[in-house]
Amino acid sequence: MPRLRRTRLALLPSASGLWWADHPFCLVVCVVPGRPLAALCSLRNVLKVGSGAGWRYMSQSKPAEARELMCSGALLFFSHGQQNSASDLSMLVLESLEKAEVEVADELLESLAKLFSLMDPNSPERVAFVSRALKWSSGGSGKLGHPRLHQLLALTLWKEQNYCESRYHFLHSSDGEGCANMLVEYATSRGFRSEVDMFVAQAVLQFLCLKNKSSASVVFTTYTQKHPSIENGPPFVQPLLNFIWFLLLAVDGGKLTVFTVLCEQYQPSLRRDPMYNEYLDRIGQLFFGVPPKQTSSYGGLLGNLLSSLMGSSEQEGEDSQDDSSPIELD
Repeated sequence: MPRLRRTRLALLPSASGLWWADHPFCLVVCVVPGRPLAALCSLRNVLKVGSGAGWRYMSQSKPAEARELMCSGALLFFSHGQQNSASDLSMLVLESLEKAEVEVADELLESLAKLFSLMDPNSPERVAFVSRALKWSSGGSGKLGHPRLHQLLALTLWKEQNYCESRYHFLHSSDGEGCANMLVEYATSRGFRSEVDMFVAQAVLQFLCLKNKSSASVVFTTYTQKHPSIENGPPFVQPLLNFIWFLLLAVDGGKLTVFTVLCEQYQPSLRRDPMYNEYLDRIGQLFFGVPPKQTSSYGGLLGNLLSSLMGSSEQEGEDSQDDSSPIELD
């Protein structure tokens, strides 16, 4: 007869429902080696005790141990294709982090990313999970989630060839190199040859809109070096790439006149995507002291820049417009 291992899961009579703790009233789950599904059924039955939205809670006395148990249980469910039960446990892990107000740590972020990677990509539970995980990882700062978690999510989505979602999360990470490598694969496998410059241009402009100059520079350098259709530069054959190169130099200098002339000279390239001028309006506010977009007799981006030039002296505006409303990044 196979040897039994016993795991104690306490059921405390409480209005809250299920609590995890050392307690005389315990359920003993027998795990038979070689028969993990029996353990899964027992664990699932325990987790389904109670009713209402607040029936699943872990003990305040040993939250870390309970969270580890739930995470291990979720991984076990995933390994046997029990998506619903695994997703329920994954949400419990998140709930425990929220209730206990646990501080963000790399180990926890990696655990959450692991659970995310095992969820069915098309399940609504995955959407709910990632939304709550990002909210928790922001630590109440109001930001869009911890950069490390965004990076881990981006890597998972990249492996799934979900390039659009991967790009979004890379943009909110600090991994410019990873973003560039993903974009090279995206452009070569899904894009047109005539648009190789547009993939990286959009990423650079969006990184700058998020005030991430470092990642903007890294993604541009890495992409232009590794994309097989881009000749060594600068200067580049594609005018749009030259514009981005000059823009990154101008951002470091912070001179409004340089930015204005640059946008004027490269208007034919900037007209290829109507969002470029929207991004540049925001970049002008963040790095060059351009006032927020307003109606001007000149009209458009150039009108806004010219009005700024005539109405004020040159200024270094990297930090002067922090309260400007951000544009939406797709």
